[in-house]
Amino acid sequence: MGKRILLIQGHPDAGKCHLCHALEDAYAGGARSAGNEVRQINAGTLDFPVLRSQDEWEHGTLPASLADAQSAIKWCEHMALFFPLWLGDMPALLKAFLEQVARPGFAFAGEGKNPLAHKGLAGRSARVVVTMGMPAAVYRWYFRAHSIKSLERNILGFVGIAPVRETLVGSVGTMSDGEAGKWFSRMEKLGRLDSRS
Repeated sequence: MGKRILLIQGHPDAGKCHLCHALEDAYAGGARSAGNEVRQINAGTLDFPVLRSQDEWEHGTLPASLADAQSAIKWCEHMALFFPLWLGDMPALLKAFLEQVARPGFAFAGEGKNPLAHKGLAGRSARVVVTMGMPAAVYRWYFRAHSIKSLERNILGFVGIAPVRETLVGSVGTMSDGEAGKWFSRMEKLGRLDSRS
């Protein structure tokens, strides 16, 4: 019996096929070949406003354009997020998407005096796939992958998603076709393996 797997594409430019999209397609192919049910969300194609206040986040209505996305997050058992590193972090569009869907009452809920008593997305695992211009080792060891750690701890872990595994794809500006092909093969393999763990 396969898993329910959700892929979230966080590259804001939906008008062209970037490396992030090709990596996602390879991962999806591997996951489907292992008998999993796969759904995909492309944040770059969705139209939604940016949240501007805590009150709006806590009490506002989820935009209708994100209802299917939130439903898919609830449906899945494993998710994979794909995005490029922009100014050392995820693109603003992806952050705005996560802020919208990870609302109180859905992603977490309080009880008594503890506002974080229940993690609404517990029982799900995740993989974070990030592309970047710098070598991945430089980002991981010199910059300590600070923004990825923040995503894993302060967003995914905050709502109960664990374990979270990461794949950093560096030096994309100088990547040869052969190197890209190796990454596609690796993503296909991860798509198969993540469904078993």
